[in-house]
Amino acid sequence: MANSPQKLPERTVERLSEYQRALLKRSSDETTHIYSHELASIHGITAVQVRRDLMLIGFSTATKKGYNIKELILHIENILDSEEVTNVAIVGMGNIATAVTTYFHEKRKKLKIVVSFDSDTQKIGTELLGVKCYNIDSIWEKLKEYNVTILVLTMPAKGVPSLINNIGTSNIRGILNFTSATINIPKDKEVFVQDYDIITLLEKVAYYSKH
Repeated sequence: MANSPQKLPERTVERLSEYQRALLKRSSDETTHIYSHELASIHGITAVQVRRDLMLIGFSTATKKGYNIKELILHIENILDSEEVTNVAIVGMGNIATAVTTYFHEKRKKLKIVVSFDSDTQKIGTELLGVKCYNIDSIWEKLKEYNVTILVLTMPAKGVPSLINNIGTSNIRGILNFTSATINIPKDKEVFVQDYDIITLLEKVAYYSKH
């Protein structure tokens, strides 16, 4: 789904998420303010880039102490999150899914993992931090029941095409794809897809590591 003109650039959105994680860590250390060059050094970018990103979302500071951390966290949350709570489902409850579910537990008010799916009988019916795992055969019924709009795919790649074939009947608006499968969304269905192919990324790292 193409970004409309008023949307922020994808890389800016990624950096805002990175800033937020750094800010949350600083706030837990009881630090109240942070300078742009401090945020920049954490992420290996320039202070100019940090200031440009924050200007894009309408945030600035008039003090010499830097940015107010709590205010900036709240401002970024308001930019990244929807007005209503966004419910997320994970398909394939392996190590990646466990890590993602654990990280998001009670950390975001308006972005919540609410349900999961698997085909493994030992995982079906279990709960992780209150997130119940259902049989993948019931996925479309449960997605509607839990009002899910985002899918996180950590399942075996071979099962992805058949799953996506039925997406037209759902309210899914976004997919985070951790598999190596190519996702083809029907033309009449607007869904933003973000691929995170671990195999390709590892091979990329291996290639650049040998030179």
